[in-house]
Amino acid sequence: MELTNSLDAATIAGRVAAGRLDPAEVVAAFQARIAARNDQLNAVFEQRQELVDADLAQLRARLAQGERPLLAGVPVIVKDVIWSQGRRVTQGSQLYRDFIAPADAIAVERLRRAGAIVLGMGNTSEFACKGLTTNKVYGLTRHPLDATLTAGGSSGGCAVAVAAGMAPLALGTDGGGSSRRPPAHAGVVGFKPSYGAIPDSIGFAHAFNGIQVIAPITRTVSDAALMFEALAGADARDPDTLGFSLAAERPLHTLRIALSPRLGLDTPVDDDVADACAQAVARLQAAGLSIEMADPAWPRGADEAALMPLQHVGLANLYGDAWRRDPDVFDPDVARQIERGLAWTGADVARAREASHQIALAMAEFFTRYDLLLCPTTPCVAWRNDRLGPERIGGVAVEPRAHAVFTPFFNHALAPAISVPCGSGRDGLPVGLQIAGPRGADRTVLAAARLAERVLAARPGANG
Repeated sequence: MELTNSLDAATIAGRVAAGRLDPAEVVAAFQARIAARNDQLNAVFEQRQELVDADLAQLRARLAQGERPLLAGVPVIVKDVIWSQGRRVTQGSQLYRDFIAPADAIAVERLRRAGAIVLGMGNTSEFACKGLTTNKVYGLTRHPLDATLTAGGSSGGCAVAVAAGMAPLALGTDGGGSSRRPPAHAGVVGFKPSYGAIPDSIGFAHAFNGIQVIAPITRTVSDAALMFEALAGADARDPDTLGFSLAAERPLHTLRIALSPRLGLDTPVDDDVADACAQAVARLQAAGLSIEMADPAWPRGADEAALMPLQHVGLANLYGDAWRRDPDVFDPDVARQIERGLAWTGADVARAREASHQIALAMAEFFTRYDLLLCPTTPCVAWRNDRLGPERIGGVAVEPRAHAVFTPFFNHALAPAISVPCGSGRDGLPVGLQIAGPRGADRTVLAAARLAERVLAARPGANG
């Protein structure tokens, strides 16, 4: 079983498709891992053996007919905001604690079509709107290396499950970094594709319309790329995917790559994170990549705070009436966001939308001069799990969201970005390097991440 847990998705699928590995044994190995670690980590729920058995039976029938699905027999955890038919999908909210998904989201439908086996649902912050994975339905998800630390958010359950060996793949969402920051903290890979690359419909309405994407979380970059190929492609049920096309992968030695240690923002970074990223970049340069220092030229006043009214108003639109009836039903931090959203004016929202547009324009201009952009995924390693964020970064007192500054702009630019493990910070905690490119350059971003993974020899350290 331990050997099976150590295999990547491509190897599992290849052996299952060739008849060299029984998919039921694969599932049992990962379920044993969940049983061994989930009580402590609190990452995975809704395992539902009858649904797992149904997936296995369908896969066996296809294999018997000679099919070789791309993800044959590969276990996957689905974030508890994405519909998985027959399972309870709560969004981490008491409003939905008894909701049973009547259908699969398109992404889950595609994973099943590719032969993957859904093992359960990964914990999330309420409505995926908090940088700490905790809620009033399932409680707190803990860091796989130190249970006193945060898993980040909002895809913390998925990131922890992958890092702890509960599944090789997880399906997250990313509206501002939710599937890049938790993987960075856990020492695994989190990929935010270009907006429009993967259909995101059939399911709940969410607060991040126009910028949220379906996001693979995996142990290796190759698995992220494999999962992306299974998920990507237009679907008439999601008009935002129609007309979108992916660019061909480009040779890495021809690329102009920028390093922006603070992403051009006036924000502190912890020394251990800065050092780990600098050492990683030096090794990439030694491997032949052409990298130079350059910052995007952001519009005046560009920061995450300028964008937050969009999230607050999105929440207020969806849940304002429920908040008025009973604010205590919500996570207190999410309740405050809804309250703020109800107070924002139309002019406030217009300013936030203009800020989003100007950030996208600045990013587009930057990518006329550079092909890829490197920066830390987060300015700090994981912090105590009883706090929304670290109290200090870079020796400076900071606001709770200061840990999240390096990820949201890529959502507003609709651009692909991936977090790959690049070393360790204090106490051996993982550090992530973020690699981003222009919209549509997903395969080139993945190729650069694959090289970084190989050069840095960074692998998850929480699987023991």
